[in-house]
Amino acid sequence: MNTIIQTIDKTNLTKENLKLAAGILQNGGLVAFPTETVYGLGGDGLRAEAAQKIYAAKGRPSDNPLIIHIASLDSLSLLTSAIPEKAKILAEKFWPGPLTMIFEKDARVPFGTTGGLNTVAVRMPSHPVALALIRESGVLIAAPSANTSGRPSPTKASHVIEDLDGKIDMILDGGAVGIGLESTILDLTQEPPMILRPGYITKEMLEDVIGTVTVDKGLLSKDSSCQKPKAPGMKYRHYAPKGELTIYEGNPEIVASSIAAQTKKETAAGKTVGIITTEETKSLYSSLLPDSGLLTLKVIGSQKDPSSIARSLYGLLRDFDASGTQVILSECFFQAYLGQAIMNRLLKAAGYRIIHLEDS
Repeated sequence: MNTIIQTIDKTNLTKENLKLAAGILQNGGLVAFPTETVYGLGGDGLRAEAAQKIYAAKGRPSDNPLIIHIASLDSLSLLTSAIPEKAKILAEKFWPGPLTMIFEKDARVPFGTTGGLNTVAVRMPSHPVALALIRESGVLIAAPSANTSGRPSPTKASHVIEDLDGKIDMILDGGAVGIGLESTILDLTQEPPMILRPGYITKEMLEDVIGTVTVDKGLLSKDSSCQKPKAPGMKYRHYAPKGELTIYEGNPEIVASSIAAQTKKETAAGKTVGIITTEETKSLYSSLLPDSGLLTLKVIGSQKDPSSIARSLYGLLRDFDASGTQVILSECFFQAYLGQAIMNRLLKAAGYRIIHLEDS
């Protein structure tokens, strides 16, 4: 398949520059496009054959549900007849934006889109290209992240090209995304509502609007891997780089010392090593690391700005892949606000390999 790659200016969107992409979606094809979170791989959410194409292109298990993207609240009634009052309040506050809500599905939504579930995940993205594409095509777009299943999610069109060129009809290149982590997923089919995936919209933000919200106990552990996935990312290995990733948690000085010691062992064995640190802790390594061409130290962002860490995470993991890094050693990022979302992705990427260091 010849994948069409079209650069699109989010400040100059016209029917003409979206015409080809809209036509592909209307005819059951696949288009990758930018959202405010990550790039999505879109197909018609009401056509089971389009969902099958998405699963095939990504190599994604077919019981992993897809999120349907809409551009107006009126479209929600096409996907579910059960819209709780809390959902209306949340939509008014957070849509368009990085919040996905789970509802009981309407019969019009095929089980191929929902992974066999009687529920449907829906969100209204805020990215102008995503909204314009939904409106121009008239398609309610089912769109998981536009990457090979299990790999770090794409935050640039180049990441999509790397994974899906030749496998899908079209890629809309709208530049780098803003948030860099997938949307928060909130299950509204239970009371109180439950967060199934953390994201930019936090528990505290949700509770400020609708009161008590619970959190799935498996978000920061392996527990959810045994469940039938009700939301994307709950069951299967996600976000993983090709190198073996291990996370170190504890006092920053002890973490730096432990990472440095492990780095010396790995480079002595001839392995390439990547270290993930922050602006605040990078200086701790200056006198600890070996002088080796097998070593790369990367700053992911600042602890004072967790959003900078979120934006950089997937791109940084892909950079290590591109350089053939065999071992990746990362600090822990449990900062306030986005800390839970960042660690949820990082722990999955590491296969839950985390070393807890005690103060000596």
